[in-house]
Amino acid sequence: MCLSIPSRVISINGNKAIVSVGGTEYEASLQLVEDIKVNDYVLLHTGFAIQKISEEEARETFKLLLELSEIDEKIRSNEESNI
Repeated sequence: MCLSIPSRVISINGNKAIVSVGGTEYEASLQLVEDIKVNDYVLLHTGFAIQKISEEEARETFKLLLELSEIDEKIRSNEESNI
C-alpha cells in the first residue's frame, strides 16, 4: 500500500521545495508536478510531490489521518488491557 501525505510548500528552489508536514520540514522534488507556488499544498510520496491539492483537501486528509490514529490508539489500549 502506498501513502502520500498532504504537505504545504514553504519554499522553492528550482525543482526542489521545502514542505511542511505537521510542522516538520522535508525536501521534496517538484519534477512530477507543474505550477507549484509557495503556500500551495501537494501530496508528498517518498520525497516527491506527486499532485497539487487544495487546502480543503489537505485539511480533510489530515482530519482522517488523525481519526485513524485515535482508532489505532484505542485498539492498542484495549489489547493491552486484555493481556
